[in-house]
Amino acid sequence: MMGQYVKAGAAAEMSPGQGKLVELQGKKIALFNVDGAFYAIDDTCTHRGGPLSEGECEGTEVTCPWHGAIFDLRTGEVIGGPAKTKVACYPVRVSGADVEIEV
Repeated sequence: MMGQYVKAGAAAEMSPGQGKLVELQGKKIALFNVDGAFYAIDDTCTHRGGPLSEGECEGTEVTCPWHGAIFDLRTGEVIGGPAKTKVACYPVRVSGADVEIEV
């Protein structure tokens, strides 16, 4: 079943290298701007539930602010522990001035 794209915000409001928490259809999603490309993953770290949208973003990697687990924004895969389980990853598109996430 295909999800539907839901507006997450205006592309112009997000600076490169910055994360933003968006809540869409009951899901907390961390949205990141990486040099104009947008990526969306679950906001909740699989280790202890830290807010990934508040993490340090470097390139296509985000580091959880609580215990330093590192995730790949493109795939949700764990790059560095202590987390062992990947986070969900969502398709993102820019439609006009808006960023939309498929949920």
